[in-house]
Amino acid sequence: MKTLVNKIRNLTKQSVGTWGIVLEDLDLGEKWVWNEDELFYAASVIKVPIMAAVFSAVERAELALTDQIIIKEEDLVGGSGVLQHLTPGTSLSIQDTVMLMIIQSDNTATNVLIDQVGVEYIVQTMKAVGMEKSTFYNKLMMNKPNPKGFNQITASDVARLLRLIATGELVSPEASEQMTAIMKKQQIKDCLPEKLPSPYSNFNNGMTSWELAHKTGWIPGTRHDVGIFYVGERKLVATVLSKEEDDLVSKRILTEIGEEIYNYLQ
Repeated sequence: MKTLVNKIRNLTKQSVGTWGIVLEDLDLGEKWVWNEDELFYAASVIKVPIMAAVFSAVERAELALTDQIIIKEEDLVGGSGVLQHLTPGTSLSIQDTVMLMIIQSDNTATNVLIDQVGVEYIVQTMKAVGMEKSTFYNKLMMNKPNPKGFNQITASDVARLLRLIATGELVSPEASEQMTAIMKKQQIKDCLPEKLPSPYSNFNNGMTSWELAHKTGWIPGTRHDVGIFYVGERKLVATVLSKEEDDLVSKRILTEIGEEIYNYLQ
């Protein structure tokens, strides 16, 4: 991993911003951290622990993935996602709402799921999995944020969450597998996977040579991508957070980091 680390260090040296990075090769047991306990505004990466809280509630039989949610007009918020453009009264299963929250980063879907499980339950889930420094206070795209604070994450905390998903230890093996499958369907691919080749090695039988189960997060000046790389038989957890950097610069560096990780796993 030393060569990979040196290449990523050289990439982040091109940035005037702050980066928090954790890379963990799950096959070799090697790990590299950089500013791992630095706090970053969570942006849409907070949707991964929200997903974990939903699956935890399902595991406890407090919810079912087939439960229906009616999207009301007062639920609709701006930013990313398609639900804001649909007719109020639309009914979605919790399964489909989680899917929209993750693969399209739908803010309306996120907020209705927060209502389903509750802020305190999400906080408890984060603490239970060891996200000790990260915080969750606010629904998304709200005019009046909670005066107690903001949604914040550290690279170390997110990496811990991803590792539990990757090893089948988050909530349950079945839930971890379901969460991984959702994250592999990610539609926002302009960061870590942007420069990677087509994942399809054989279009006839649908086999893939690599996959990335991931979640992006972005607001002006802050850009993240976090996930689990699957390249052949190799598996690596990558958490890359950035702040105080020009958006085009952070995006370019993230795409090049993704390319370096892919080449390393090859």
